[in-house]
Amino acid sequence: MAYICTPRNLSDARSLRRLIETEDPIYYGLKKLKIRGRDLNELPRSIFSILELEVLELSPEREACLDFKLPKLPPAIGKLINLKVLILDTNEMQTLATEVTLLVSLERLALSNNHLSSLPNGFKNLTNLKSLHLSNNEFEDFPLELCDLENLEFLDMCDNLLEELPHQISNMKNLHTLLLCFNRLRTLPDSICQMTELRCLWLGNNMLQSLPKNFGQLRNIDWDWRYISSLLEGNPLVRPPIEVCRLGMNAIDKYLNRDMGNLTTRSSASSGNSW
Repeated sequence: MAYICTPRNLSDARSLRRLIETEDPIYYGLKKLKIRGRDLNELPRSIFSILELEVLELSPEREACLDFKLPKLPPAIGKLINLKVLILDTNEMQTLATEVTLLVSLERLALSNNHLSSLPNGFKNLTNLKSLHLSNNEFEDFPLELCDLENLEFLDMCDNLLEELPHQISNMKNLHTLLLCFNRLRTLPDSICQMTELRCLWLGNNMLQSLPKNFGQLRNIDWDWRYISSLLEGNPLVRPPIEVCRLGMNAIDKYLNRDMGNLTTRSSASSGNSW
């Protein structure tokens, strides 16, 4: 059950506590408070005195006519040290409060549909984070802090401005879902081939012309037809061509190995001719 909080019942922490729910099927048993932007014109400060909160959702509905969207997150957010889930999708934030890094119990953080281009110093302190949603923001550089989050399992950075990935990305050894559609990626680091726990890798609609030679090592990628348009479609791929990619990982691996074999053969022939 989701509650819509209106100005008249947000005047103090006692009123807010009456709106806490524990029977959300997604977060069953956790103390959750959901505040929508439909009826708000400011964020009640009393929220940050409810220290027992475990789930806080401060996302408006997806409507252009909303009265209120968060331009920034108050520093007082750092008081809610028991938060496991923080949902801040579809606001107007350009920066994320440094105090978020104090929420070391966080397991899920949703920041999609904002205007973020960086993460605060100390973000790597969120060592319990398992799910991070950063889609539809303004990241030009992949945040290196993320590579220190070894427990991260899900990362969504679709619809940003990323041009490359750091080789340290392979440090995220438990990542099983990496979504990077609709960016500006031109190449992939060889180290991405070491991320053998990946089951979902979406690279569609970037600027990739080739794949790393060991890309075929990612044997656990789900090549289900439902996801094929998100996997690699929309890239100007030459090596291997998209027609090969559509056949799945085995076909990609065979093409790349054959391609490398042909290069080796040509290289040997050239060396022999030089004598």
